[in-house]
Amino acid sequence: MLSTIKKIEITYNSINASNTFTNGDIVSGHVSVEVAKDCQISSFYIKFKGKADVLWSERHGQTTHVYHSKDKYFSVRQYFITDPNCKDSNVLPPGIHVYPFSFQFPLQNIPSSFKGENGKIVYLLEAALSRSMRMDSKESTMINFVGRGDLNPVPGLMEPQHESKDKKMKLFTSGTVAMDVNLEKSGFFQGEGLKVKAFIKNDSSREIKPKYCIYRKHSFFASGKRKVHTKDLIKEVGRPIPPSASENVTQVIAIPQDVEPSILNCSIIKVEHRLRVSINIKRIWKAEEMHL
Repeated sequence: MLSTIKKIEITYNSINASNTFTNGDIVSGHVSVEVAKDCQISSFYIKFKGKADVLWSERHGQTTHVYHSKDKYFSVRQYFITDPNCKDSNVLPPGIHVYPFSFQFPLQNIPSSFKGENGKIVYLLEAALSRSMRMDSKESTMINFVGRGDLNPVPGLMEPQHESKDKKMKLFTSGTVAMDVNLEKSGFFQGEGLKVKAFIKNDSSREIKPKYCIYRKHSFFASGKRKVHTKDLIKEVGRPIPPSASENVTQVIAIPQDVEPSILNCSIIKVEHRLRVSINIKRIWKAEEMHL
């Protein structure tokens, strides 16, 4: 049997080459519905919403624990057909019918779009058409939102960072190694160079090499629990430092243009990028982690 509602399609207008939106941007477009014959509509609307969801399960013995949490940022609707009592105006004749819409992203601080192993942050347009005694017909499309890259509202991101550590060597290496690491700041944009300055004192009996790693950390929160996933993104090795020597070293690490933005303004999902500086002596010692 031929379906009365042949197709519902959402089309929105892109505003830039990357097809992204940010705070305050207007999302406009149209919803088209194609019907095969006269169709009585109870209601027809499009919804614009933003939300975050977290879900994972853990096995403890014979019991499976499910952890779930959600956060809702906004939800607004624009109705095209609202009154089921106005039968004449609610009947769509055969053909394609087009309905324009316009929404605005909130100006307040909301997190960027994200999809990870155990959670997601989504912004979407969802059209729903209701008919009496029928299942609702729905269609949706995702909107890629990137929050404004203003580092100033986050405390500490523009302040210098400093970490130091010293370690007495064991096993086949004698002496000590000390490292003092400094960053001009801990907040960076995609494409920016991260300058790491370090004073390394090698009082051991072996040659050492400083190693640098930028890694990604995803944290998901639900029911008082946390689920963490990490992934190394960039690894670099500095020049060797001979035994009984001290050097000031500088390493500039280029942050990729396509790295996902950090998310620090969501209560159930956190996306961080961190810097790990370590000394390569057969993995005997690693320096403490430094945030970026």
